[in-house]
Amino acid sequence: MRKLLPLACLALVAGCGGAATGQPRSAGKVRFDAAAAMHLVRVQVGYGPRPAGSRASRRLGRWLRSELPHGRFQRVPHGLRNVVGSVVGRDPRRIVVVGAHYDTKDIPGYLGAVDSASGTAVAVQLARTIRPRELGPTVVFVLFDGEESPPGPPETPADFVRRGLRGSKVAARSLREAETMVLLDLVGNRHLRLRRDPFSDKHLWSRLRDVANHLGTGHAFRDGTADATFYDDHYPFVRAGVPSIDLIDFDFPCWHAPCDNLSQVSQASLGETGRTVLGLLLTL
Repeated sequence: MRKLLPLACLALVAGCGGAATGQPRSAGKVRFDAAAAMHLVRVQVGYGPRPAGSRASRRLGRWLRSELPHGRFQRVPHGLRNVVGSVVGRDPRRIVVVGAHYDTKDIPGYLGAVDSASGTAVAVQLARTIRPRELGPTVVFVLFDGEESPPGPPETPADFVRRGLRGSKVAARSLREAETMVLLDLVGNRHLRLRRDPFSDKHLWSRLRDVANHLGTGHAFRDGTADATFYDDHYPFVRAGVPSIDLIDFDFPCWHAPCDNLSQVSQASLGETGRTVLGLLLTL
């Protein structure tokens, strides 16, 4: 991973490390449109349940491709497809990945407003916010298909790793040269509290918390590590040697439950997540 720039370089214009001229913006000017992200959540939920490979999921995938800059599909086994976009940086040889999954758990009537739509919404809005060559690295946005495992008997974590994470396994193989990966998963719920999971890179998580404290969002990004080992779409990237972090609220009460609907989504949480991740990207 490259050396990170000082927090004073939280800017939407070049001006740090001698790369270019310009004055860095203050923390108050690191801006992310939370209302636009909330609209993106509503659009996704409007498609109804979106299990991988379903008609609704494929329709949503086509729409997401149109929303990402340079949007395209990446084939995933069994007819699934990731949605990939990118915003070129000043040094196109450097790559940072921002990911989220857009499929929902195959539960009748399950809408996945937080566990699917919130992370995807923040990723898409970040892609809309960052302008070409404003950041050092190129940012590749990957919306994963098939994060959730197919229906079947109760599974162990090893079963989930084998049967789920289908899109991120493909993406990690094609992006193993990335220097950093940030995963957006359960990030839109009310009373957002995010802790580091054991697979998330300690130094990158510490940097994220420093950025959050600088921006005034530190209450949502907590110190300490979650007790349980958690397998998520960052895991294939970790296995590929890419320093990665997973933004997921382990205490979300409606995880894989019918109550994961729009009533659980907080525009403020979307904004805190998007602004903090944008701030982190500005330091890379």
